[in-house]
Amino acid sequence: MDGTPDIAPGGAAPYYLPQGRECEIFAAAYEHRLPLLLKGPTGAGKTRFVAHMAARLGRPLVTVACHDDLSAADLIGRYLLRGGETVWTDGPLTRAVREGAICYLDELVEARKDVTVVIHPLTDDRRTLPLDRTGEEIPAAPGFMLVASYNPGYQNILKSLKPSTRQRFIALEFDFPAPGRETEIVATESGLAGERVATLVRLAGKLRGLRGQDIEEGVSTRLVVYAATLIAGGMPMEQAIRIAMIEPLTDDADVRQGLLDLVTAVIG
Repeated sequence: MDGTPDIAPGGAAPYYLPQGRECEIFAAAYEHRLPLLLKGPTGAGKTRFVAHMAARLGRPLVTVACHDDLSAADLIGRYLLRGGETVWTDGPLTRAVREGAICYLDELVEARKDVTVVIHPLTDDRRTLPLDRTGEEIPAAPGFMLVASYNPGYQNILKSLKPSTRQRFIALEFDFPAPGRETEIVATESGLAGERVATLVRLAGKLRGLRGQDIEEGVSTRLVVYAATLIAGGMPMEQAIRIAMIEPLTDDADVRQGLLDLVTAVIG
């Protein structure tokens, strides 16, 4: 047993194969009302993990994909004109706080700086969300949990979480699964036979070894699942690998050809 409760009535948890004690740690953070930061590369399973745990804990999940233009107002809410009247409309973070949902801020570091200021009161013993525009100070409803993620390997000096923000969270580090586990994950998700999936996983490992050299990011488990799904549906392996595991990695023709040469060497 990993310490998490049974799947909540009304729906099964999304498939997730634990890599260690991350399910137990998430459950402990939820129980003790601690904010949680997930660190790891794109496509390593962070978003699926959060969805899995929200279902197991029986909590609604509000997911916000952070981006350069995401402001505090986008999270909290704003006054909108409706039917000739100005009406306050809650943003996703405010809804999660009021309803006691798990709020997942995916790639928090991508958001504007005012976003991190807004979440600070929710990450300490206050557990409140001040709404300056309405004069409210909303206490977090029972069950509320703040989860954020970011990819430290992809950030630079202009985009990084300040220590004052990082140290408000407990943290879990994610990485791509070990080959055996990744093969099991991809086979389960795609329906492709394990021995064929193992070839894709071996190729993914080779491509990840080029990260920071020819390519910025290694191929994600998500892309391996896409390739396997296409192959299971009848697409030739070479074509599926090209469109799912090579083309998304680079637009550089020379780099792409080098990656395709690697594909040939791995799959024969």
